[in-house]
Amino acid sequence: MPRTPSPREVFHTLLERISAERFSELAELYAQDAVVETVFEPVGPRRFEGRAVLEARFAEVSAARPVRLTPANVLVRETDDPEVVVAEWDYRVHHRATGRSFETANIQVLRVRDGLIVESRDFHDHLALIAAGGNLPQLVSALEGSRPA
Repeated sequence: MPRTPSPREVFHTLLERISAERFSELAELYAQDAVVETVFEPVGPRRFEGRAVLEARFAEVSAARPVRLTPANVLVRETDDPEVVVAEWDYRVHHRATGRSFETANIQVLRVRDGLIVESRDFHDHLALIAAGGNLPQLVSALEGSRPA
């Protein structure tokens, strides 16, 4: 019987697959009923429920591939809950369309059960990614359009 990976190992596998742009292999790290919250997402959905929804989301990212992400300064902390780890790291980001490169900080809180991610709260700097792509005017328009009259 194969050994079940620890939450720390699952996080490292997730990060390795993202940096290798193996997006089609990400969904298999999540439980069927997983919930992912992208807390700092300025527009669009901030909550994704279920492996099928995540698989579709990862397929969108894979098709677009606007940035190359290289992790650095990775630190994973265990908590008093054996299912939960808190990961902190930087991404060295290269935006393919604009040629811009920069670093951005990330924090992810993962709950892993039986070797699969069941909950994730992701604190990524989505605004930095939007700015690097030159899409701030579109973001402002989208935000203004969502305000009540």
